[in-house]
Amino acid sequence: MPRYFLELAYKGTAFSGFQVQENAVTIQSEVEKAFQVLHREEVKFTGSSRTDTGVHALQNFFHFDFDGAINPQFVYKMNAILSGDIAIRNLFLMPDGAHCRFDALSREYVYRIHRFKDPFAQGTSYFFPYKLDFGLMEQAAAMVKDQTNFFAFCKTNTQVKNFNCRINVSQWIREGEEVVYNIEGNRFLRGMVRLLTASMLKVGRQQLSLQDFESFFHNEVKCGYSVPAKGLFLKRVAFSENYFPAPGLHLKAI
Repeated sequence: MPRYFLELAYKGTAFSGFQVQENAVTIQSEVEKAFQVLHREEVKFTGSSRTDTGVHALQNFFHFDFDGAINPQFVYKMNAILSGDIAIRNLFLMPDGAHCRFDALSREYVYRIHRFKDPFAQGTSYFFPYKLDFGLMEQAAAMVKDQTNFFAFCKTNTQVKNFNCRINVSQWIREGEEVVYNIEGNRFLRGMVRLLTASMLKVGRQQLSLQDFESFFHNEVKCGYSVPAKGLFLKRVAFSENYFPAPGLHLKAI
């Protein structure tokens, strides 16, 4: 049966996370319903990267199997059915066995913080109007790349076999009055980016020393800090070079 990858972006404010949940409106449930409306057939989707309630994505993926005829205006019509908070970007016809979760090489997140009150940033950035020592925060971010055990930066009751992650990018970026934490790695634990961000803000406020921050990676104690979901974006899901079909085999918006 043909396998397709669906690329999408979304604003997560109004949704109870990414994955289907009973009696809850999620990204997956809305996309599956839209597909059923368009093709008159129920199809189950598999997600690449789960995001929590209120978290956004600039890029994420589903894959699904479907042996019917795909509507030639698939992207346009799916977007017409879906609310303005979800945008379908592309549909790719993939080789058999392609898997949007297991084939991903890395994922990249950004956490956005605005320092001065901005009505246009509400819902997509965290208002944090306090003095910060960026030198200390940058040192803390550099430490993250040297670590592998992220037990302290994982929500409790998370069902995983291990807490090991390989982080390739960890940096703070200042963009005018906005501050952005950028992190990219091979995998992420539940709540990990928000817990790391909150801890480094504590470092920047000089309420947590660099030594105490580093100790979280060795002492198997939960850090206990977090920031709101609204500032977090899944920015990119990376696959190997030439993983996707050549242009012309996917459907773009018209």
